Amino acid sequence: MQFNDITLLISAVDPKQYPQDGLPEIVLSGRSNVGKSSLINTLLSRKALARTSSKPGKTQTLNFYQIEKQLIFVDVPGYGYAKVSKQQRERFGQIIETYLQTREVLQGAVLLVDARHEPTEDDFNMYNYLKYYDLPVLVVATKVDKIKRSQHNKQTKIIKQKLQFDPSDQFVFFSAETKVGHDEIWQWIKAHTQVDFVIKSVQ
Repeated sequence: MQFNDITLLISAVDPKQYPQDGLPEIVLSGRSNVGKSSLINTLLSRKALARTSSKPGKTQTLNFYQIEKQLIFVDVPGYGYAKVSKQQRERFGQIIETYLQTREVLQGAVLLVDARHEPTEDDFNMYNYLKYYDLPVLVVATKVDKIKRSQHNKQTKIIKQKLQFDPSDQFVFFSAETKVGHDEIWQWIKAHTQVDFVIKSVQ
């Protein structure tokens, strides 16, 4: 899919800085180094719009990406990075909580977990946090190219059990390398935001 107009509107830490154009928003969350930047770059057909880093915990603000003046992705700080101070973790938590509590244009959440491993306690807490705010959630299991196809059913069961997965939500495997899951993620986003992008497979 080709996009002509993608803009990083603002990196915000306060509601006063949030965009006021009323466009539907999808929030993307996950632990540090789970592949959130790679997911955003793949979905938007860009190589370095969201900066990937070898240093987890780099995202420290809410980054608002406007897409074709129809939709906004909100990239939030990653969690679970041990070298982030307790004070900084609390600050990140407050930034995210304020956003979830106050943002009326928020239409759903994409939660990233690592397909190779059981979700962490932080993953479980974030999933339940999103559900507390009554948000539809798409759980995206990243780096699926790193596991064998024969392990997919086993890992799906492990992830869903650990998260206490709500059957009303959706689960999809994703790989930034092979682009598997790209189309399914976009279809979920379209269904929850009513944008009219034409989705073309990149696989």
